[in-house]
Amino acid sequence: MTPYEEAAQALSRRELFQNVSAGIGSIALASLLGAEGGAAPLASQPTSLAVRSPHFAPRAKNVIFLHMVGAPSQLDLFEAKPALIKNDGQLCPDEYLEGQRFAFLRGHPKLLGTEFKFTQHGQSGLEFSELLPNLATHADDICLIKTLHTDHFNHAPAQLFFQTGFGRFGRPTLGAWTTYGLGSENQDLPGFVVMITGQVAGAGNSLWGSGFLPTVFQGIEFRSQGDPVLFLSNPSGLEVPGRKRIVDAINQLNGTQLADVGDPEIATRISQYEMAYRMQASVPELMDISQEPARVHAMYGTQPGQVNFANNCLLARRLVERGTRFVQLFDQGWDHHGSVFSSLRNKCKQVDQPTAALLSDLKERGLLDETLVVWGSEFGRTPLLQSDRAKAGRDHHKDAYCVWMAGGGVKGGATIGATDELGYFPVEDAVHVNDFHATLLHLLGLDHRRLTYKFQGRQYRLTDVGGEVVQKAIG
Repeated sequence: MTPYEEAAQALSRRELFQNVSAGIGSIALASLLGAEGGAAPLASQPTSLAVRSPHFAPRAKNVIFLHMVGAPSQLDLFEAKPALIKNDGQLCPDEYLEGQRFAFLRGHPKLLGTEFKFTQHGQSGLEFSELLPNLATHADDICLIKTLHTDHFNHAPAQLFFQTGFGRFGRPTLGAWTTYGLGSENQDLPGFVVMITGQVAGAGNSLWGSGFLPTVFQGIEFRSQGDPVLFLSNPSGLEVPGRKRIVDAINQLNGTQLADVGDPEIATRISQYEMAYRMQASVPELMDISQEPARVHAMYGTQPGQVNFANNCLLARRLVERGTRFVQLFDQGWDHHGSVFSSLRNKCKQVDQPTAALLSDLKERGLLDETLVVWGSEFGRTPLLQSDRAKAGRDHHKDAYCVWMAGGGVKGGATIGATDELGYFPVEDAVHVNDFHATLLHLLGLDHRRLTYKFQGRQYRLTDVGGEVVQKAIG
């Protein structure tokens, strides 16, 4: 065979691979494979969900991350500020406005105190708003950080920063870094699962993307209605054995291509096709919450067959119970530039009971000690009045806001940091998002400085060039 004939044969094989992967493969499994892009990883860097050892003994094995999209007001939920209430309606002192940028506030704004009562709870005496009566029963399980601060005050960049440590597209998310570092204990389910109530956040699916990491580490969106994962069910007329033959044929072609070009991303695709086939059995059973006892449904406030935050909280427990490493819940509707008091009351009615139930359920099953539960958002809200008093709202605030953690080695009943009398700036133990990420990885047994990936000639990490573990948060 001449060199020209060999080249023609190789070209034909590549074309066949491309046609098949662009046909049956991409139609049936597009939601599992994600977008192309990024450089191929080094062979020494993980490219599968096989379980890997942490850098040191972990306090947590799994993560359930609850992201309240739009940014709830910490001043109406977790930060009781008597001075702010006392000076409600007064002009904001000039020193708070110097050098400040706001998303929507203009002129010289007035102060806005809360309308809600705060009460101390548990032996720790953590204060909670009256809007969170169920969560307040877990005061001694929760570590509340009051001084988290970020670099961005617009939603999409701040959402990206909160999940990836970087305010622009292209970086791996916390969930992707976690599965890259540790793998997953259930090879029949994705290591990183995402569920959404309401609209997708402004930053879109980059909030669970793998960035330049292999796509096996990206989050997979599960849905509460229809196919739990897009195209998971067989097309009409295709039985399970036929699906298996298709998967085997595609992976045979994938294997040939892998041998030709040596791109580890092809190995990722092979494992994802195989997982997709196994998921046809594992996912429907997982998603069937109707088999849960009536007591559990009453505790969460779940309604089988519907799409709501309560159902997603119960599914999150079922996922970590089955070995899924990282579960991400996004709940939209917290962007309260107006009618903050009525809107916040309504949102808290939707999330307070199921969030508290999740903590109780994990504790009853002996899972809370090994599951790190995180509740937070991209930024907080100002102590300043937006609009008139009748339509009172709060603008974006990046300089100090609240997140909380529970379980997984966290110091329960602890409060980290303090803000000034108006809740505007940190005055004690300020915590940057990079510090927050370093702490979460530490609880998982991962050193944020060692969890790196070489891309475009340099080593990248979740915390970029910063980040310090918040030791006061660790039990």
